[in-house]
Amino acid sequence: MRIDAFDPAALSDAFGIDMSAIGLPGGVGLGAAWGRVVPGGRSDPHQHDEIEMFVIVSGDGEVVVDGARHPVAPGTVITFDPFETHVIENSGATDIVFVTCYWRAARHAGESAARPGRRRFGQRPVFVFSTPPTPNGDLHLGHLSGPYLGADAFVRFQRMNGVRAWHLTGSDDHQSYVAATAERERSTPREVAARYGAEIARTLELMDIRPDRYTVTSTDPTYREGLRDFFAALTASGAVTRRDLPALFDEESGAYLYEVDVSGSCPVCGADANGNICEECGEPNIAADLTGARSRHSGPVRRGTLTRHCLPLHTFRETVDAHHRLGRVPARLRELAERVLARESLDLPLTHPARWGVPPYDTDDQVIWVWPEMAYGFLHQIAALGAESGERWRADKPERDWKIVHFFGYDNSFYHAILYPVLYRLAFPDWEPDIDYHVNEFYLLDHQKFSTSRRHAVWGRDLLAPETVDAVRFHLARTRPEGERTNFDRERYAATVRDVLIDGWQRWLDGLGERLRTRYGGRVPDAGVWTPEHTAFYARLGGRLAAVTASLGQDGFSLRAATAELEGLVTDVRAFAAREERLADAPRWAAESRTAIALELAAARLLSRVAAPVMPRFAARLAVLLGDPVPEYGTGDATGPLWPTTVEPVPAGTVVDLTGQVFFMAEPTSVPAAGPPSASGTAAPPNASPTAAGPTAADPRATRTADTADTTGATGPPAAADTTAATGTAGAVAAALPWLTDLVRRSLGLPEGAEVAGTSLRALGASSLQLVAVQYQILERYDLDVPLPELLAERSIAALGAYLAEEVAR
Repeated sequence: MRIDAFDPAALSDAFGIDMSAIGLPGGVGLGAAWGRVVPGGRSDPHQHDEIEMFVIVSGDGEVVVDGARHPVAPGTVITFDPFETHVIENSGATDIVFVTCYWRAARHAGESAARPGRRRFGQRPVFVFSTPPTPNGDLHLGHLSGPYLGADAFVRFQRMNGVRAWHLTGSDDHQSYVAATAERERSTPREVAARYGAEIARTLELMDIRPDRYTVTSTDPTYREGLRDFFAALTASGAVTRRDLPALFDEESGAYLYEVDVSGSCPVCGADANGNICEECGEPNIAADLTGARSRHSGPVRRGTLTRHCLPLHTFRETVDAHHRLGRVPARLRELAERVLARESLDLPLTHPARWGVPPYDTDDQVIWVWPEMAYGFLHQIAALGAESGERWRADKPERDWKIVHFFGYDNSFYHAILYPVLYRLAFPDWEPDIDYHVNEFYLLDHQKFSTSRRHAVWGRDLLAPETVDAVRFHLARTRPEGERTNFDRERYAATVRDVLIDGWQRWLDGLGERLRTRYGGRVPDAGVWTPEHTAFYARLGGRLAAVTASLGQDGFSLRAATAELEGLVTDVRAFAAREERLADAPRWAAESRTAIALELAAARLLSRVAAPVMPRFAARLAVLLGDPVPEYGTGDATGPLWPTTVEPVPAGTVVDLTGQVFFMAEPTSVPAAGPPSASGTAAPPNASPTAAGPTAADPRATRTADTADTTGATGPPAAADTTAATGTAGAVAAALPWLTDLVRRSLGLPEGAEVAGTSLRALGASSLQLVAVQYQILERYDLDVPLPELLAERSIAALGAYLAEEVAR
């Protein structure tokens, strides 16, 4: 018999609280300890492979498990599964005393690690952000391969597993690079943001990337004041204060220099760097500490001081450490934090003198630095999404149960993973943001960095069209810079499409269709007798399913790993088919041959499902050809989520015709048109029926040759309000309407000559990105800031033209 009593004198620090071991006999496989949490105290977030049980002896508080909070009191027993992130907090007036027991169960740990809904992904809202692009140029393949394709595939997979997940992004309009581009192009920052913002929106559409929310920071009606309120909360915390800090100025003009305006050598690693961040080592600078600093304007610089809002970031190491123990934070980011926060001091300016941007409330000669601005922007997007979907989410009151997932390039790592957790703690002391980070390295072109400012790039629009988009997505996923820099090569891309997708996947499917047609009349046979080789191949397909599931899941997300599994699946089935073909026409082995062809079709069906997050058009088309409905990427329906849990056969008797189908091309053969995949694999208008090749005659988007009706209302007389608006400014409307109808066709990917004047943008099914493209072009042409609600109003395009004419006339 052993008796162990709680002894406060035996306690020592562990996991952020007081603990002491309970002695147990050796070899029992069980560990135990006493724990104490003082009032107001909490343990460090952590997870481990053991099963653990807390027995509360005294005190009151809460246990937090993957963001969910549960009250505890004397007599409460809590059991944690392996790898659940847990915290115990004391919200009472007396100590919490508890006993913990823990033991390993390898099988249970393996099952917990492989569970798709781990970390409560299926029980709370999941907001997935791709870094807002800077509208100083279109998106190139380097951009697309990283945050945007990653976030899109991530959200598609999560939705197929029944998770309430949204992809959010927007335009980073207030970047200094926008102002620099405007200066170079002899334009204004607003015009530059409008022009390139429209190009970005269009390219995302061409890539089949359609965020659920796309925020335009310079035109959103509530964004500016919300940002200023957020910054005011930072200054109210007392940590952000106005201080004199070293600064750089242009020797000739005296202009203040930061970011794009100044370059030199990184004070940490010595690499070439612009002001404020080094893309090589990821560490920040304050511009004044660059070695050999040179002004973009005239060359020589003058050193001085300037009063700005400042954050002493070096004092928040514990805040960053605690945050990095809560969610998915790759070692690459934790190592960067170790380096940055090892500095003796890092006083970081949060405002800069500039004419383009949003000033804080307490000064009008500086603007809030765009990177702290972005921290607010993420919360603003959640609130805006909530307002559109009936949720009461607020940017000024973030919720503990939100799960946030960030996709970004390594050069943005300091801001996302180090600066933003500190800003959130200052603005919202009671909020503990639960954030996962997915970081990519640089994607190179000819072994040099893609560069928008230097125009060293392959632009998305150069390769993207309905017939090429899946090939582009596959190759970018296959070569995505995960953990290391990778290189895009046009010849290698063409070889991937030719050798892997056309000669590999497409040829196999064509051959499968031909064998099914000649031997079984195009109808799927029922499986017959199984051989050990058949059983082994079926198990191998199950292994591929498990592997691609893990590769697309929230813990181990890797598009390179996922595409390797997709490629491996087809390699496996082609080898299996070649072996089985030897006896395909032998009458005595007909039952076994039926099983072999049924297994090939099961592999094709599996491919049509697991390829969907990466190659949605191919997957949708193949699914329809195999007799399945086009996958709906919602949050699941009554029959359950769409991601497969087992390898399922194509039902016997299904008519399947795979012969002669063209799934892949390397180069565009048509004018690019955006829109979701249709059953035929061609682009359909937004929100079109997924089983139709295009709009039907009953659809208001149905294609008709435009005639004089296109300028008067098209499908019948316009509503009285529309007629009044149109006739009031007839000359201006006549000038605006042809341009506007053409803009709508181009932005929505509708055929040239399609009639749109008598239909509203809402009825045309315009997506968020498409509305942004229209909004930007109107801003650039007429210098009119038309709010998105105005564009979504139930007015025809003709009436919208009249509205624009009236606004211009004012």
